[in-house]
Amino acid sequence: MKVLVTGTSGQLGFDVMEELARRGYEGIGADRSDSDAEFEHVVLDITDKEKVFETVKKVNPDVIVHCAAWTNVDAAEAPENIDKVRAVNVDGTRNLAEAAKAVDAKFVYISTDYVFDGQGERPWQPDDKNYAPLNVYGQSKLDGELAVAETLDKYFIVRIAWVFGRNGKNFIKTMIEVGKTHPEVRVVDDQIGTPTYTVDLARLLVDMIETDKYGYYHATNEGGYISWADFTEEIYRQTGMDVKVNRVTTAEYGESVAKRPFNSRLDKSKLKENGFTLLPDWKDAVKRFLATLES
Repeated sequence: MKVLVTGTSGQLGFDVMEELARRGYEGIGADRSDSDAEFEHVVLDITDKEKVFETVKKVNPDVIVHCAAWTNVDAAEAPENIDKVRAVNVDGTRNLAEAAKAVDAKFVYISTDYVFDGQGERPWQPDDKNYAPLNVYGQSKLDGELAVAETLDKYFIVRIAWVFGRNGKNFIKTMIEVGKTHPEVRVVDDQIGTPTYTVDLARLLVDMIETDKYGYYHATNEGGYISWADFTEEIYRQTGMDVKVNRVTTAEYGESVAKRPFNSRLDKSKLKENGFTLLPDWKDAVKRFLATLES
């Protein structure tokens, strides 16, 4: 199986490439610039439709795993960036989906809990259609989903949340750095979800592309729904850092540039129903991730 993976300089794309290699599949990475990674790589601007078609036809993959995205949620709100965000997350996604159709490739699109309005306490179901994104980023990812679903039949749309991995910035790395210089931190306690470790997610994604069980899925680690404050306390517990976590509401913390969802609970039961192995407990994932920082 030959797999084209976009966004390989990011956390998830990098781990998908490693998982493909572990299983003996041929992975070709794609990113905006040259990479010094140890895997085969092509330079690709997904907003360039002609180049996308040229590259996909040349590679002729069996599967495209689309991890590339504009993910800076706050910067997406800047008026001068809105068209750029949509060019990447919507137009770039549509370009890849149309190219996948041209070569009859399966397609994996990585989406987010931000496509919903983040209200209430009921876990979001994969096939819920009551969208109402709170910000530009969420709307762009939703429109990317729609571009995939309108173009293809052989697709997996996988929504994730609170992502962390080795190859890039993430919440765990940030809190460790903050904890080195601050004896106390303020963290919101009214935004609820579950973290997603990219190593575990990459394994699931490769499991998926080995099947034809297409559709919408949710994928985060197991272990229950928690707040960002819960997450932070576990990070400091596992690292042995003596940092006090002061729990505050979003209102007390101060609104960010882009609105954040209060309810990021994603129901993953559809994974089990379709025979996929659920991701491990998030606390175990944090432990394994921290071990990679020490090595």
